[in-house]
Amino acid sequence: MHRDRLDKWRHDHAFAQDKRRPGESRTLIVIAVTALMMLVEILAGVKFGSMALLADGLHMASHVVALGITAFAYAYARRHARDREFSFGTGKVNALGCFTGAVLLAVFALYMGIESVSRLVNPVDIALNQAIVVAVLGLAVNGASVFILGADDHEHDHHEGDDHDHHHHDHNLKSAYLHVMADALTSLLAIVALLSAKYFSWIWMDPAMGVVGAVLVARWSYGLLGTTAAVLLDRQAPDQLQLAIRDAIEQDGDSRVTDLHVWSIGPGIYSAQIALVARDPAAPDEYRSRIPASSGLVHIAIEVHACPRLDEAA
Repeated sequence: MHRDRLDKWRHDHAFAQDKRRPGESRTLIVIAVTALMMLVEILAGVKFGSMALLADGLHMASHVVALGITAFAYAYARRHARDREFSFGTGKVNALGCFTGAVLLAVFALYMGIESVSRLVNPVDIALNQAIVVAVLGLAVNGASVFILGADDHEHDHHEGDDHDHHHHDHNLKSAYLHVMADALTSLLAIVALLSAKYFSWIWMDPAMGVVGAVLVARWSYGLLGTTAAVLLDRQAPDQLQLAIRDAIEQDGDSRVTDLHVWSIGPGIYSAQIALVARDPAAPDEYRSRIPASSGLVHIAIEVHACPRLDEAA
């Protein structure tokens, strides 16, 4: 058979991953804003002799790197979406970028914890007035970044509905969002600690707030690692989705699903391998057509076997 005549049985494997996602543009804006604030804090820390500001500036530098990884993941997934070397497209690049960001969050939380405990044991002098001004400015910048990234996340919520089992958020965007949330949290805790040190002489509040921040960031990191690792390791899709597929295929009462594998291959999209038996088997396309488009399945392989005595087999 001529190659062109097979085209109608082929399908695209880009699965819309070649489209520019809204989160990509928002992430680039946040990178620019965060990098600018990073420079301000580092220069202020050097000029005013404040280790607190310098440390926070260096911490923001680590987040600029993490956000850069997020931006790279977006661009890489988009540019290689039609590369045939990726069996199911580049959707998992999104999860890989998020996983990397989660690892960096964990490293940051560990650093925060160690540094905070060290300062509890050996307190350091802080240029309070200058540190408070820059910390407030940092909170404003981080708050704006949270709004920029969070607005896109809420927009996805609105369009995708409440069925989170079938439609995952953009993991890459989630990672970027939590990074700027971590920045905002550390700025807020720093302000509380610095004000306490200035007006009540509670110098210990600075490292104590650092410990609190480290614990919260570690929890965020743990959640992200679990979510993205499930995608990268091809964990089975949620039970609700699997049940919906079984019910759709077995609706005629003449067929039974014997083997079902459903896994995520990108944000909100799944691949499935389905084996079934039927008394009077239909064509695979018939069973495929029974699966609702809202399920998010974009790549389906169906194996059909005849089983005349289906009731006995069941």
